[in-house]
Amino acid sequence: MVKSVLGVKHQGLRDWILQRLSAILMAIYTIGLTGYLLIHADLSFGEWHYLFSQTWMKIATILFLWGLLVHAWIGIWTIFTDYVKPFVLRSILNTLVLLMLSACFIWGVLILWSV
Repeated sequence: MVKSVLGVKHQGLRDWILQRLSAILMAIYTIGLTGYLLIHADLSFGEWHYLFSQTWMKIATILFLWGLLVHAWIGIWTIFTDYVKPFVLRSILNTLVLLMLSACFIWGVLILWSV
């Protein structure tokens, strides 16, 4: 078990499983949305707005966004752990990435719930 610079314990198997589950979640969402777009090829703004105003679609999109951010965090954390050796620099980079990912998630939720 490796203890992260931010105090988060990373277990390889747990991270591997989370990354695979998030990839499956994103694939299901992408296939579903692609199928919807193929069926409704001449989609108008009103139909698009109606789709994303549905609560189930908002929840599905938030789950997709959460999966994307978890997937990205595990990947970036692994890269920084493997390739950025100075502890202080790695801590700063991890903190910046976490702040950026958190801001993107909050921004995405705000956009979705304003529809």
